[in-house]
Amino acid sequence: MYTVLAIGDDGEPLIRWDWISRNWDDDIMEALKEHLILSFTPILLGFLIALPLGIACARWRRFYPPVLAVTSVLYALPAIALFVVLVAFTGLTYTTVIIPLTLYTLSVLVPSVVDGLGSVPDHVRKSATAMGFGETRRMVQVELPIAIPVVMAGLRVATVSNISLVSVGAMIGIGGLGELFTDGLRRDFPTPLVVGIVLIIALAFVSDLVLLLIQRLLTPWERGRGGGRRVRQEKEVLAGGGAA
Repeated sequence: MYTVLAIGDDGEPLIRWDWISRNWDDDIMEALKEHLILSFTPILLGFLIALPLGIACARWRRFYPPVLAVTSVLYALPAIALFVVLVAFTGLTYTTVIIPLTLYTLSVLVPSVVDGLGSVPDHVRKSATAMGFGETRRMVQVELPIAIPVVMAGLRVATVSNISLVSVGAMIGIGGLGELFTDGLRRDFPTPLVVGIVLIIALAFVSDLVLLLIQRLLTPWERGRGGGRRVRQEKEVLAGGGAA
């Protein structure tokens, strides 16, 4: 017996709880684990590439337009087309999905890093220099902390986008929860579709919430209110850098 949530035109229930209970530990959890790997590996790789690349673009502004142009063009390419092209070189492996998603991540994170560093007031840089900060120390202890909110905003967008795009990989047989979509469509069976949609939405929501909490932990000055928040932020960052 199963509980019917809704009935389609053909009499098939929208949710078959017995199917979910039978497949939860195997098919569903395996798809979820694959989805996590395929979603967050490109985020990690993209961040490790975008951070130094964004810093270089912020420091040498002439370098930024060509980098932005390349990342924008890559972002405009359809994901399924990149997957199909890469299959010839990387086969039906995680790499085939991770490479395009990493490129898409760069198109979001590089501008976020550049914009974040660009939001640092010039007088803060001058104050740090006057306190004896070298370029590297000023970047690490002053500019990057102030840029965190903008960078994290880009990271949140990239994360939610990747969690959604991973499902496209199901078209080549490597799509995490997206494989539940193809399974449901192939069998005209709505339960896997509903389960996949709900889990992807839940994963995106939880991931965004975790990143928001991390941002709040890294930027305690942002929790303050009032007109003097920016001044307090700059004072805290400079004081922290000086203490180090």
